[in-house]
Amino acid sequence: MNVIMFHNPRCSKSRETLALLNDRGAQVEIVEYLNTPPDTNTLRALVDKLGVTARDIVRTGESAYRELGLADPGISDDAVLEAIASHPILLQRPIVVRDGKAALGRPPENVLALLD
Repeated sequence: MNVIMFHNPRCSKSRETLALLNDRGAQVEIVEYLNTPPDTNTLRALVDKLGVTARDIVRTGESAYRELGLADPGISDDAVLEAIASHPILLQRPIVVRDGKAALGRPPENVLALLD
């Protein structure tokens, strides 16, 4: 089975998710999103596949979150996605995509539903 994983090798949850996928025999296409940031269209597609809002894929603990004023509830989803595209450190990780569906690997076991 082929999956795409938005991965940060410095993140323990991301590494755990990758190991879990490898243990299950998945063929993983890794996107190191800090080196190759997804554009807003890709981010919008991820939000749709996850079935969440743009705010649900933002790392609120990052300094860029505060600096960009993303806590303001009046900011549109489009503006949030543009901020993530410009500051990829804001992207929650890991995100795994398979066959038009996606899962956030927090905890890593969340991605197992994609493998069934």
